[in-house]
Amino acid sequence: MRDHISGRPLRRKELARRTGCNIETVRYYEKIGLMPEPPRSAAGYRLYDEDHVSRLRFVLRARELGFAIDEVRDLLGLVDSGTQTCAEVKERTERHLSDVRARIADLRRIEKVLAATAARCTGERVPECPVLEALSR
Repeated sequence: MRDHISGRPLRRKELARRTGCNIETVRYYEKIGLMPEPPRSAAGYRLYDEDHVSRLRFVLRARELGFAIDEVRDLLGLVDSGTQTCAEVKERTERHLSDVRARIADLRRIEKVLAATAARCTGERVPECPVLEALSR
């Protein structure tokens, strides 16, 4: 459980700092099983190493790319079992990409409606508001 830079194990705070995330994020990912339970020192401190750093970076990057927790868990399951194939990962990634594209299309539709509605609003101090009227319909 050694940090390859300093040669000593990392504590949770150092793991969070090295990966650029919050300590609570590390706790959460441990709690839901995305991060393995680390060994502990005689004093009870959790001890992390470079494998933990790499795994946490993997999880954080997958989440940045919009993968849901269960999708990240599935990807990690493939990696952990050593049974992953590029075909399996590609299929999961393409499925996720399809979902992302659908959300983008939804956001574009929302943008058009909001822009059209906001354009009808005068912004004056009058009780009638096209935006509120559109929301009421």
